[in-house]
Amino acid sequence: MIVIGTAGWSLPRAVAPAFPGEGQHLTRYARVLGCAEINTSFYRPHRLETYARWAEQTPAGFRFSVKLPRTITHEGRLRRAKAPLTQFLSEVSGLGDKLGVLLVQLPPSQVFEPRVVRNFFQLLREQHDGPVVCEPRHASWFEPAAERALQAHRVGRVGADPAKVPVAATPGGWLGEDGSGAGAAVYHRWHGSPRTYWSSYSAEQLQAWRDALRAWPKSADCWCIFDNTASGAAAENALALQGLLASTGRR
Repeated sequence: MIVIGTAGWSLPRAVAPAFPGEGQHLTRYARVLGCAEINTSFYRPHRLETYARWAEQTPAGFRFSVKLPRTITHEGRLRRAKAPLTQFLSEVSGLGDKLGVLLVQLPPSQVFEPRVVRNFFQLLREQHDGPVVCEPRHASWFEPAAERALQAHRVGRVGADPAKVPVAATPGGWLGEDGSGAGAAVYHRWHGSPRTYWSSYSAEQLQAWRDALRAWPKSADCWCIFDNTASGAAAENALALQGLLASTGRR
């Protein structure tokens, strides 16, 4: 399955007609797109009741990914994470079965440290058995040792644009038992290029991503998140990619 969405669920005026009907932005958004990435959890905690309310505003089959708090990833740098991680997991449980993926985004300066990584993801796996993906941004994370560490804890590696190194453009880490992506979360985050968070993607780039997405097994859980939200391009790009996939019969 391929699900397409944006970071957050704001509806810029230019694309608002594509999200018709009554209700709050999330309700309208979720009638059209199949997922959303919650980024505000990175900056501040949300109550369990808030997550539950968001879940209630979306239809059956809609899913959220949720970004881990910066207190864990950027301030704690994956150390001494037990208390904040337990609190975070308790809060996001309010999403119920609409919790799709947990996103662990690391600061660009964070090098791969085997012991720290092993301890953190072991702690996470003791409390959470669902899909987890990691977006590292230091070159040391794209070496075989880091790849093996992610695979050992069933953690996917985000395929990102712009890519810090060429291999970072393609999802990696845990890609299922056979490494093909079958049965695994295959997560893409597209931040906008050349101007990060701002630039809209061209039709040619979206077509290239459509073709790449079609190459994954149908049982792969492919997430496509547009994070180029600053100028409102994310929703437009998400709709365009969804249309391209629909025209080929792949969803």
